[in-house]
Amino acid sequence: MSLTYLISLPSYYLPLKMLELKEAPTLYQEIQHLKKEKNAVILAHYYMPPELQLIADKGGVADFIGDSLGLSVEATKVKEQNIIFCGVRFMAETAKILSPEKNVFIPDNDAGCSLASSITAQDVKNLKQKYPGVPVIAYVNTYATTKAECDICCTSRNALNIARSFDSDTLIFIPDVHMGRNLQKKITAETGKKLILWNGVCEVHEQFSEMSMKAFKEIYPNAEFLLHWEVPQEAVSASLDERKGVLGSTNDILKYVGESKSKQFILASECDLGATLKGMYPNKEFITPCIKCPQMKKINLENLLQTLESIGTEKASKYEICLDADTIRRASVPIKRMLKFV
Repeated sequence: MSLTYLISLPSYYLPLKMLELKEAPTLYQEIQHLKKEKNAVILAHYYMPPELQLIADKGGVADFIGDSLGLSVEATKVKEQNIIFCGVRFMAETAKILSPEKNVFIPDNDAGCSLASSITAQDVKNLKQKYPGVPVIAYVNTYATTKAECDICCTSRNALNIARSFDSDTLIFIPDVHMGRNLQKKITAETGKKLILWNGVCEVHEQFSEMSMKAFKEIYPNAEFLLHWEVPQEAVSASLDERKGVLGSTNDILKYVGESKSKQFILASECDLGATLKGMYPNKEFITPCIKCPQMKKINLENLLQTLESIGTEKASKYEICLDADTIRRASVPIKRMLKFV
């Protein structure tokens, strides 16, 4: 996939509250109407297109915008019976695990994840046989059946604290090898612990290369770097060697920008996080290698509307997340352990 560099953000990336909804007023109105009629709440991930990140009280349709775990936690608090998760499947599964009594839907059931698909429940069983007694930490970007075989889950926000919490000097971390290598550097320096890694990658973040980061460094000598944990270690080193910036979770990135005095940033994460950042900080500039997640982009206003229309009909099964009771029970254990670190 080629990179298209956005040196100045077009109107597509204007602060979300400023969008005038000229392109799809009928869709917005129909979704807003049906959402009330169907007793539904809409969750939108930071990687969704801007039109789905527009919050309901600003004229859009999303009730909550956030990262995957934050949205799943919000789903447990709402009174609505029907949850529509605008994200990828593993995220909607997590919402279902935490709210098994609610109906959870995703506008496209084929919206998967290269990282989650890189490892199976059987792979985890094999790792546990190979390394008996070694705790298994599963990044939340895994499917429910995989989570069910693990000791604890983690997010990019709390992975370090969770790794520190174990007495064992060796830990299995799955599935993102780039995130694991970045964590390994910090964990080894702080605790001496060793991570056994799985060779899974995110198809978006693996595209940020050492060469491209060095080029950005030369072109924008005053910009600070915003890098997700899932970016390859070589690209991280090229970015943060003698340059300010942050390596961390999406929330770490959002917080860093808010606290930084810099007016210019280079974002090494999914392209539409740039829309979130521009909406939050309209007076700052974000240079964004426009790498989009093709799975996230399967979700749009049209299939969101179709999902709402299906609720209460025989078509609902096309969009509903269905997990068997045993998977929910077993997967909830590592997730609930993780929540103690949020």
